[in-house]
Amino acid sequence: MGYIEEIRKLTGSRPLLLTGVGVGVLDDKGRVFLKQGFDGRWGLPGGFMELDETAEEAGRREVLEETGIEIDGLTLVTVVSGPQTFSRLENGDEYYSVTIVYAAHASGDQEPKPDGKETADARFFLPDELPEGLNQLIREQIFQYLSTIER
Repeated sequence: MGYIEEIRKLTGSRPLLLTGVGVGVLDDKGRVFLKQGFDGRWGLPGGFMELDETAEEAGRREVLEETGIEIDGLTLVTVVSGPQTFSRLENGDEYYSVTIVYAAHASGDQEPKPDGKETADARFFLPDELPEGLNQLIREQIFQYLSTIER
């Protein structure tokens, strides 16, 4: 059982404050990597931190688990928090997230491999060809990290 599940046993569905990471990955062609969940929404790879890892370790782990891509060094882009991060899951659990957003380069020439659990599709997009319906907050994060990372 993971940390969040243990906390849920104590708190029920009450809102929690959870720390996560998101990683914007670029390839050597300047394309941005996005993953599509089974709900049809596109986003950055990432997830919540475990108790025994750094934010950087969590970012590397999540990208590798969800997409099969190994990444080079991480560059801090922004931290996202506040009321816009509120989520209510189908089971009624509620949380606010504090998300540490990094930018990174894919190590070498790698093809994404969706994990089939959290990721239905995964691919690289040119910045001017991002998929329709991409969350505006994620779109802003992408352009923010594109402006901070050398390509």
